[in-house]
Amino acid sequence: MEESVYTKAGTAASLHFKQGLKAGTSIAIGYFPIAVAFGLIAKTTGLTLSETVFMSLFVYAGAAQYMSLSLIEEGIGMAEIVLTTFIVNIRHLLLSTSLNEKVEKDSVFKKAVYAFGVTDETFSVASITKEKLTTGFMYGLTIIAYLSWVISSGIGYIGGSLMPQFLQESMSVALYAMFIGLLVPSLKGNRKVMFLALVAAVFNTVITMSDVMSSGWAIVASTLASAILIEWVEWIRNRGVVQHD
Repeated sequence: MEESVYTKAGTAASLHFKQGLKAGTSIAIGYFPIAVAFGLIAKTTGLTLSETVFMSLFVYAGAAQYMSLSLIEEGIGMAEIVLTTFIVNIRHLLLSTSLNEKVEKDSVFKKAVYAFGVTDETFSVASITKEKLTTGFMYGLTIIAYLSWVISSGIGYIGGSLMPQFLQESMSVALYAMFIGLLVPSLKGNRKVMFLALVAAVFNTVITMSDVMSSGWAIVASTLASAILIEWVEWIRNRGVVQHD
């Protein structure tokens, strides 16, 4: 009887895992070109194959990894890169907290394993799933997306190594094009993001020109200052609306 219960539990977990894999397939396909581009640009930035793959293994955050390449190319220090990456990825704390309310109860260790794989895309798929999310489903969803990102990064790097030297050198321009491609969609129809980008650019320019701190710390300071300022203005604005009502 006890064996039958365990068998049924294992079968259910396997089924949920397969459902997660199926739900994450579209994410894995979407990650392929972006991760390949990352690997290609990482090669032209001067990273080794192992450094590129390890970054995808341990950081696993597209925007933060692209930003890190830009900072590395500028010769920014490690502390500034780590802190800036932390700021960019801090939204994952909110994503994981929100998902925790929807996923079944389980051990902290198991939750921590799939929480590492939570990205904007996996969060979106998990949040629109009507059924109660299971640990098996989350494992399947996050693993297929994670493997796609890591493997595709390596493929991109190897592909970049096979390119002619003049094409490799020209790929440095692609890094800035990628940043513009990531920023513009966020600006459309979102005034708050647009103002945040503009204020951060102004702060960074002023700090850099005044030579108060290094360019790496200038990025960190301008990011924090602009975020705090925009949120403060938003709070004042909402407070005024409430008092007016």
